Amino acid sequence: MKRILVACMGNVLRRDDGFGVVLAQHLVKHIPGSDQVHVIEVGIGGIHLVQELMNGYDVLIIVDAVDRQSLPGTLHFMEVQAPDLSTWPASVREDFLADMHYATPTKAIILAKALGVLPPKVFIVGCQPEEVETLSLELSEPVKRAVIPAVKELIAFINEILEAP
Repeated sequence: MKRILVACMGNVLRRDDGFGVVLAQHLVKHIPGSDQVHVIEVGIGGIHLVQELMNGYDVLIIVDAVDRQSLPGTLHFMEVQAPDLSTWPASVREDFLADMHYATPTKAIILAKALGVLPPKVFIVGCQPEEVETLSLELSEPVKRAVIPAVKELIAFINEILEAP
């Protein structure tokens, strides 16, 4: 039995950066809790993601706003390969490990790999933001329009993973 963690990240106070959090609210309505799929909202606390990964998962799907220089509201599905922290110079490692929040998905992924809890398959489902600097609880219109299609595509993606041998 495969175990999938869907970790939704973002800052709801920074307009489109809240995409992952909004998606989590929709996903929990459409994906019933099960032993196979667990949806969590980690906000900007990537260390919470690392702690959850210690429960053992086969696949990690991170949902977040991602700047890929595309049109606002564009969805991106990407497989991620985490760098190996042990290959970094000691001074860089020390600076990296001094961060207690791991607010970006990349940092949380690197730490999870260093701790040996990163699943073998890691994906990011991202939405191109329009605005992340404005203090606002509302998503921009293009990102708001992307929420329901993202939920549908993510559920289909999860089903593909679960059905694959």
